[in-house]
Order: sequence, then structure tokens, then C-alpha cells
Amino acid sequence: MGKQMTEMLKGTLEGIVLAILAVQPAYGYEITARLREQGFSEIVEGTVYALLVRIEQRGLVDVVKVPSEKGPPRKVYSLNALGGEYLEEFWRTWSFLEKRIEQLHHRIEHPQKEGE
Repeated sequence: MGKQMTEMLKGTLEGIVLAILAVQPAYGYEITARLREQGFSEIVEGTVYALLVRIEQRGLVDVVKVPSEKGPPRKVYSLNALGGEYLEEFWRTWSFLEKRIEQLHHRIEHPQKEGE
């Protein structure tokens, strides 16, 4: 993954993870696996776990400890009402940016000739 992709992901990964949790609660490794299934193959578990700590501290998710067959209990994260509101705002912001970037891209790819 290139540096530009890494930088762009930093600003959007939180919303992406919340979107994954909106579909179904999951623990850290499951979230990483789902990200990889969606094509984010180079995201490492450490990045996801650090993000989960942040969104838990901000109150965007609920956490339940579930017994694990191997080792300590797993923390299962689920989107709560505050996280749902945050996710809605993320999607509104994403749509706004997507439209503006696409308009800019179109103008660059298809410049109008003078006098048109």
C-alpha cells in the first residue's frame, strides 16, 4: 500500500470499522479479517486494535467480554446509538467529499475549451 493510500485511510478507517460493526458485532481479529475481505489487505491488527481502544474510549461502541476457546476472553464490539450517529455523519461527509472530488476530477479530465 502506498504512502498516499495509508494517509487517506488514517482519516477514514474509523468510519469503515464502524460501518463493519453496524452490520454485525465483532472482535478485533474478525474486524481485521472483514477489512481484508473488503480489499484492505495490508491493514495490520495492531492498527485495528489501537482504533478500537479509541472508539471505545469515545463511547462509540459497546463492549462485551466473551469467553474464548483459546486464551483470555475476547472483547466483542458493537455499534451503539452514539456510534450510529457518528457513522451517519461519516457517510454524509463522505458523500459530500466524494461529489466534490469527482467534480474536480471530471473538470481536469474533460476541460472545456475556451469560448464554450
